[in-house]
Amino acid sequence: MMDRRVVITGIGAITPVGMSAPESWDALVAGKSGITEITAFDTADFRVKVAAEVKGFDAEAYLGKADARHNDRNVQFALYASDEAMKSSGLDQEGAIDPERLGVYVGSGIGGIGTMEEQIERMAKGGPRKISPFFVPMIIANMASGQVSIRHHAKGPTLPIVTACATSTNAVGEAFRAIRGGYADAILAGGSEAAIVPVSIAGFTNARALSTNPDPKTACRPFDSNRDGFVMGEGACVLVLEELEHARARGAHIICEVAGYGNTADAYHITSPDPEAAGITRAIKQAVAEASLDPAEGLYINAHGTSTKLNDSSETKGIKQALGEDAARAAHISSTKSMTGHMLGATGAVEAMVCAYALEKGTIPPTINLKDPDPACDLDYTPNVAASFDGRWALSTSLGFGGHNAAIALKKYGEA
Repeated sequence: MMDRRVVITGIGAITPVGMSAPESWDALVAGKSGITEITAFDTADFRVKVAAEVKGFDAEAYLGKADARHNDRNVQFALYASDEAMKSSGLDQEGAIDPERLGVYVGSGIGGIGTMEEQIERMAKGGPRKISPFFVPMIIANMASGQVSIRHHAKGPTLPIVTACATSTNAVGEAFRAIRGGYADAILAGGSEAAIVPVSIAGFTNARALSTNPDPKTACRPFDSNRDGFVMGEGACVLVLEELEHARARGAHIICEVAGYGNTADAYHITSPDPEAAGITRAIKQAVAEASLDPAEGLYINAHGTSTKLNDSSETKGIKQALGEDAARAAHISSTKSMTGHMLGATGAVEAMVCAYALEKGTIPPTINLKDPDPACDLDYTPNVAASFDGRWALSTSLGFGGHNAAIALKKYGEA
């Protein structure tokens, strides 16, 4: 196996708090929440009233009428974020990379669920002839990767990941491994999701996963004693992972280095995390070992931090078990889901973006709405106000339905 160094050279994002990666970052540092009352549909019959919607996105203005109609909202988001990522990395320039050495690992937890709901309603009202000929390519979960690869002429490894809420952390981790192993020189890695639609909200509500708190200002409060479920978010984030020497040769700006990855399963339950946190413990340990991460050099952890009773306490236990009690207590932790909501398949990539910027810019966004800490959640979660950070390391953790666990370790970039 080759052992090439991998860095992040570009980021693109469209989130509930911003229409770009820098705008999203600035909002998160400022503690600005994107959670509002749902506007996408009438919630009169729904117990859940709030979500973190992307505001101000005009798909037709961006893609043109035909392409907007023929792509589900999650794919539209992925295309938007990939354009920003390519531009910010400089890989959009002619000759910047061999197309056969450029890959795409962009996943979605659910895919085109909005299109599926709409088309089923059309068939119920007008019969099977009313189904769009674009129905299948609009709903399948690989289409974000497929369309991004077509848009950017990426002919290298293209591997959509589908691991529920761990999707885009796995995508970043698997892209890291592919580049390190010599299979590509750069990969667009991340995730997209657009699941704020009636059937999705109803399903997650009835699974008792979503907060039924109708107040947008307090519905999402990770690690707080009064938390009662997550808030649905939407959007996309795409990062450009690139082999270090390839990036240096073209004079690319290097944001940080990707240094380790862990991927495990609980083998415990379809929706609940293992209360003993054995799976996420092992995933963190794997990422830490591969990166040779030393918590004493300063560590930020962007926690999965969903604001559900089971996740936040078991994840806290996992961090302690993986790092040791002293290192866990010294680490700076936050959950940016308190502002973006839970973006499902996109959330891990957004949180990797936060880790990358925290290392580069020396700031940690807060966990907002943390007023009454749960005694079982007793670490430093950066409550309510951003903090300065001069450490060398960052970890991003994700846990998904089905028992998927993923962790990536990022390192402040240095020439050595």
